[in-house]
Amino acid sequence: MAGNTFGQLFKITTFGESHGEAIGVIIDGCPAQLEIDIDFIQAELDKRKPGQSKITTQRKESDTVKILSGVFEGKTTGTPIAMIIPNEDQRSKDYSHNTDVFRPSHADYTYHAKYGIRDHRGGGRSSARETAARVAAGAVAKLLLLKAGINVIAHVSSVGKIDAPNVDITNPQEFIEQRELNIVRCADPATAEEMIEKIDRIRKQGDTIGGKISCYITNCPVGLGEPVFDKLHADLGKAMLSINAVHGFEYGSGFTGSEMQGSEHNDRFVNEPGTGKIKTLTNYSGGIQGGISNGMPIEFKVAFKPVATIMQNQATVDADGNAAEIQGKGRHDPCVVPRAVPIVEAMAALVIADHWLRNKTAVV
Repeated sequence: MAGNTFGQLFKITTFGESHGEAIGVIIDGCPAQLEIDIDFIQAELDKRKPGQSKITTQRKESDTVKILSGVFEGKTTGTPIAMIIPNEDQRSKDYSHNTDVFRPSHADYTYHAKYGIRDHRGGGRSSARETAARVAAGAVAKLLLLKAGINVIAHVSSVGKIDAPNVDITNPQEFIEQRELNIVRCADPATAEEMIEKIDRIRKQGDTIGGKISCYITNCPVGLGEPVFDKLHADLGKAMLSINAVHGFEYGSGFTGSEMQGSEHNDRFVNEPGTGKIKTLTNYSGGIQGGISNGMPIEFKVAFKPVATIMQNQATVDADGNAAEIQGKGRHDPCVVPRAVPIVEAMAALVIADHWLRNKTAVV
């Protein structure tokens, strides 16, 4: 199976299945002598792990990460970093009912058709469990970026039709602290309460609901991104669309920009008083112009579909094409976005870290 490696200079390869012994990641290209804070990496994983609250799956995984190589005396050595996360709470019997039946909107049919074999236990490689490995790698990328003063922060900005207002991103640490005060991970407290009530009501109905995550990359230097095919927003889009359940990506003004006139949408350049830095008065470009970062905050949104497994009977077919019926079993999120915030941040950090390293080779 190809497609398990991401990045060019800061490169990761993930491995493992939802109900296998473990999942893990190998990072290649991380510079030497980066201080590795294992507590920071574990804290990032804790934000993604299952069983956090009443609005997440009740699967219990500690997601305890172990570094196998590439770190000596607390610092990276410049060699591949291998990390592993054991699976502790598999209940493969929860999936015995769909051995030969295709779950609607899952990867069951496409994997079966492509490979002629599939791991039906929780989806195997197609399970969102794989994203824990990405979060571990993304935490290392974050440590690299923080050393350069670059922050990657995100929050749940909508659940269904409940939208949060614009939030203050000028102080990333305060933003994170505010977001972590509620179980839905929305930086606006009033909207968070509405979201939690909505998700809990949907959960009790045996149904699921989608949502959006807004991500902000602050203090990003000018010049990240490579014309023509490796534009920064193109790589961010690929990264986000590779996350399970993601159905949409937009940066800056996004689809709303198509409804505006050029005179409204153009970001005027100004020389910021006292700093000599060139800024823009608006940020409809989302911090990226011509595929290259312009020094303004990079802003984008990621849309997640409703989780495909619902606790209701659904019509489907079996592997022979015969009509069948299936009911969701096991432990699943009624809404994926609260646990997806660290995944979005991780994938964004991996993209920025890769382009940050690539940009160092741009000028002699």
